[in-house]
Amino acid sequence: MPDQMRSYLDFEKPVAELEAKVDELRALAASGSDIGDEISRIEDKAQQALTDLYDNLTPWQKTLVARHPQRPHFTDFVNALITEFTPLAGDRKFADDEALMGGFGRFRGESICVIGQEKGATTDSRIKHNFGMARPEGYRKAVRLMEMADRFGIPVLSLADSAGAYPGIGAEERGVAEAIARSTDTCLSLGVPNVAIITGEGMSGGAIAITTANKVMMFEHAIYSVISPEAASSILWRDGTKAQEVATNMKITAQDMLRFGVIDQILKEPSGGAHRDSAAMISATGDAIAEAFNELRNLDADGIRRQRRQKFLDIGRKLG
Repeated sequence: MPDQMRSYLDFEKPVAELEAKVDELRALAASGSDIGDEISRIEDKAQQALTDLYDNLTPWQKTLVARHPQRPHFTDFVNALITEFTPLAGDRKFADDEALMGGFGRFRGESICVIGQEKGATTDSRIKHNFGMARPEGYRKAVRLMEMADRFGIPVLSLADSAGAYPGIGAEERGVAEAIARSTDTCLSLGVPNVAIITGEGMSGGAIAITTANKVMMFEHAIYSVISPEAASSILWRDGTKAQEVATNMKITAQDMLRFGVIDQILKEPSGGAHRDSAAMISATGDAIAEAFNELRNLDADGIRRQRRQKFLDIGRKLG
């Protein structure tokens, strides 16, 4: 991820003020002032404020964190974790979709297929990747890659982070719902292990299409839902301002998803969110990926499909 000035969310204002004070004191210290003890005191206070805040986030605040523009994105994970990565483009039917990227490479020496949504980190790249909202050709590209991986016995890793599939007229005309359904079906049909991680937003069929996996993990402050809180609020009350209330009622957090059995594991984020220490988050994610694939290593193709099928049949049953 490129170096950039830290961006604060509205609810982080107390932390922002303390960290701004630290920066001011460091500038004074650089000019010769002996204020090291004062800097350490305020740094400790800022860290404690950040920890207390993130230990008690509301579902709406988690939604804002999940959308933070500086969270690590698909290309950050690929650059850090995948060697010899060769991206593949196009769905062999219409066009290439840069919102949903994918290709083949090596993860810790083993061949792997990687697919995922890329939101972009700058204005130009966000426009290029359509803010991570894939069109039908993106999901058809995912199907093409997963089928190729299945043919050659290569495991599949999916990284989901999208506000949903792109709802434009062209996408509808080219069959986005059908493309999402076929991608979901392909995930379920794979005879190779597939692991999926929701790193930020996992919204609607746009996420389901690539996360119907043997093992599904979520970042601690990610969200996973059939619809955004704003859209649900608009539909139910014709009023988008109730999004904060809706976010709580919808049960969209990683903690909710684990309780319902929708996901298998939560990946803890650094204090202040994944964007505070992307390198540490990516490293921990790599370890979790390796462990997940290792757990599936001894299953044959039929065993892989049975395990995945049973996993989804069991969703919600543990609460019954």
